[in-house]
Amino acid sequence: MSAYVHVPFCARKCAYCAFYSEASGRDRMERYVRALLRELRSHSGHRPRTLFFGGGTPSLLSLSQWERILQALAGLGWIGNEFTIECNPSTLTRDKARLWRQGGVDRVSMGVQTLDPPLLERLGRVHSRERVLEAYDLLRQEGLPGVNLDLMFALPGQTMESWRDTLEQVLALEPDHLSCYEVIYEEDTPMFRQLQEGTVVVDEDLAHDMYHHLLERTMESGLVQYEVANFARGAAREEDGLPLHACRHNANYWTGGEYLGLGPAASGHLQGRRYRNWPDTDAWCRAVEQGRPPRPPGERLPPLAKASETAAFWIRMNRGIDLDAFRARTGFDFVRTWAGEARALVERGWAARTPDRFHLTGEGMRFADAAGAELLRTA
Repeated sequence: MSAYVHVPFCARKCAYCAFYSEASGRDRMERYVRALLRELRSHSGHRPRTLFFGGGTPSLLSLSQWERILQALAGLGWIGNEFTIECNPSTLTRDKARLWRQGGVDRVSMGVQTLDPPLLERLGRVHSRERVLEAYDLLRQEGLPGVNLDLMFALPGQTMESWRDTLEQVLALEPDHLSCYEVIYEEDTPMFRQLQEGTVVVDEDLAHDMYHHLLERTMESGLVQYEVANFARGAAREEDGLPLHACRHNANYWTGGEYLGLGPAASGHLQGRRYRNWPDTDAWCRAVEQGRPPRPPGERLPPLAKASETAAFWIRMNRGIDLDAFRARTGFDFVRTWAGEARALVERGWAARTPDRFHLTGEGMRFADAAGAELLRTA
């Protein structure tokens, strides 16, 4: 089981972001932290194997607030396994990095997106190229054992030259992990409205070329692709076959594992029931303060629907679906249940079958979302 904590505060909303977030404010952040400590205590019986603070911008919380959070986590016995915190380069300080390291954080995921100044401005990012480099050096100097950098490609106005330049600068830093996502035009975002208005045009051929350049350069740089958008350093671990610096928190999502969701708008999945906390900081705080569940009742997916969802995510991983592990986790035989869909993917050249696995081919990885959608069942 994993635990995800959502920190909803941002200095400024990015043009592409559809996650729940809001402007930061000292009083609101303090109320949030007090409520979070209470929500954490309500789950004292759990022992998550991975812990992930995402957002929003977790690094916006103050040093004293992080001290209290880390103290509470230590008291619960939640520190000691993989522990990731997302940060923005502009809100990272040496004192925070040092406190995180001393408090048991072993992964920091820094949102870079691009190092092209005009694109940073267009996305609404609050950092500069220079600040990214400074923040990265700071994390290394303070001894954080794992650093991930987040990038995006096929951005509006991004050229192949710009993508290559950002990628080369980032690879030169030798991060332990790299996450590279093709931009998605989410509804209710400024970029989606630009797409609808025709001021943005999607160039599928350029996106394809950018992705294949990414695959070439990461392989040459010693980063191993283990999921469509994720690359890590290190030899594969015997227990799960993933590279040493892979994000095992995310791997738990992709393979249908259980997870707690804490904080406003955080999602969870426990004992077959899926839930989402109120996507409203005030409503979430009130519920926690009053000792009430900070969410609607949630839903229990039919077994086949849940299994198909697991298959759609699991297939995104390079190793593909472990057929025995899938049967043990979902109760379904993948080969029999999805025989028609699997055959169609193989015939299209998107997938292949071995005695113990069903996995996407190199070409199929480029269309992992479409391949996964073909495995979804509603009942």
